[in-house]
Amino acid sequence: MLCKISSMGLVGLSAYIITIEVDVSVGMPTFELVGLPDAAVKESRERVRASLKNCGFDFPTGRIIINLAPADIKKVGPLYDLPILLGIMRSSGQINVNFENSCFFGELSLGGDVRRCSGILPMVIKSQKMGFENVFVPADNAYEASVVKGINVFGVKNISELVRFLKGEDCLSPMVCEDRYFNCGKFDVDFSDVKGQKFAKRALEIAAAGGHNVLLIGPPGAGKSMLAKRLPTILPKLSFEEAIEVTNVHSIAGKISGKKPLITTRPFRAPHHTISTAGLSGGGTNVKPGEISMAHNGVLFLDELPEFKRDVKEILRQPIEDESITITRAAVSVTYPCSIMVVAAMNPCPCGYFGHPSRECSCSYFKVDQYLSKVSGPLLDRLDIHIDVAPVKFNDLTVEQKEETSEQIRIRVEKARQIQRERYKNHKFFSNARLPSSQLRKYCVLTDSAKTMMKNAFDRMGLSARAYDGILKIARTIADLDNHRNIESNHVAEAIQYRSMDRKYWRH
Repeated sequence: MLCKISSMGLVGLSAYIITIEVDVSVGMPTFELVGLPDAAVKESRERVRASLKNCGFDFPTGRIIINLAPADIKKVGPLYDLPILLGIMRSSGQINVNFENSCFFGELSLGGDVRRCSGILPMVIKSQKMGFENVFVPADNAYEASVVKGINVFGVKNISELVRFLKGEDCLSPMVCEDRYFNCGKFDVDFSDVKGQKFAKRALEIAAAGGHNVLLIGPPGAGKSMLAKRLPTILPKLSFEEAIEVTNVHSIAGKISGKKPLITTRPFRAPHHTISTAGLSGGGTNVKPGEISMAHNGVLFLDELPEFKRDVKEILRQPIEDESITITRAAVSVTYPCSIMVVAAMNPCPCGYFGHPSRECSCSYFKVDQYLSKVSGPLLDRLDIHIDVAPVKFNDLTVEQKEETSEQIRIRVEKARQIQRERYKNHKFFSNARLPSSQLRKYCVLTDSAKTMMKNAFDRMGLSARAYDGILKIARTIADLDNHRNIESNHVAEAIQYRSMDRKYWRH
């Protein structure tokens, strides 16, 4: 008897429907899986066989053929265990159920328990768009899947429970996400923890307001990492749509907690400098997202930037501008989103004290140049704001005056972002950092005095075209923070400060 049951597959973030065809007939006992299954899918034969027997059901002794259609796309992972088992039970007459309006996902244990799977959220979203009324997922994934409206999400703990429900012998209620968006936005850190560093705080506020990339450079212990870790606390809160995008990526990577259906705070990813190119960009046999994509709609922090391998650093150049990364393998090409703020931190030399006001640097000029040359010019150009993080003074550490909280700074940042959203409402970009060169003349209107200052800076500093555009975008953000329609000379003057660091340290 032939039975058809629906499930989903994933290629990157794109889900597609898979029809599992099960045929049980009289003949020599065989169990064949066709339709380009990978090793994990092929192993489902033993998991399904053991689950049926250990839960008290019969395993057919005839000829079993299972086809995963479409047959020209490779099927990956153990999530097809549950629909294969149900198809076998339906084809062998153990249950008589119509699967037409339902979709099934889940890995099976040998005892019949249904285990969580990765990538559930994008597959449930696709199921809803395809018109399915019900979706059956592992109980540990049910909370994650419940954020999707317009489809009944049933969390399944074991196959015995599911079979009783399908037969009408037991009740299984759909999972309801009471708070569809948990807009808590709670952080364990705050900008009020940072003493002094007014210049660096101001620069990070500008970076957050415009979505600009940042380079923090200074001696050890100056607070570079401390400042970077607090940047997400002043970024605008995630919208529901942004939260879904972030959660989709983390769902595919299998990083979603069973107790929290959505990621509601902007990601902060800080990979170690020993990370590989595949670890940063993504890859592997099943092409999982890398750290660049895991930081989507958040911050990617690269501490000790010169210590990263050169090929790893250079991977960043294209994704920073394109806001997506495409990973191509022999059989598949996958594109993941990566709309990120890159924050890099580094010492100015191997010992860390080059340019320090009170401690002597032990490095030769050759060693300093050699160390700084590990950061290429093209990558440096893409880091819009360069911040010289000076050592904290004793008086700043001991003063009783309260520092500004992250909430106070974030209010100003959100006002500036709202101005940008309104300005760019007819475009595909929403922040000054994403403003294309073709639109600079229209949206970065300079006063006469500001034009003169920009011309002098361009000639004197020998700026590249990208650096010139970067200064204009930063000045536009500073003007937005001041709620000015046009860019004034004081906005340009401040923006130039944040692009002069390469003239101090990079002398080539």
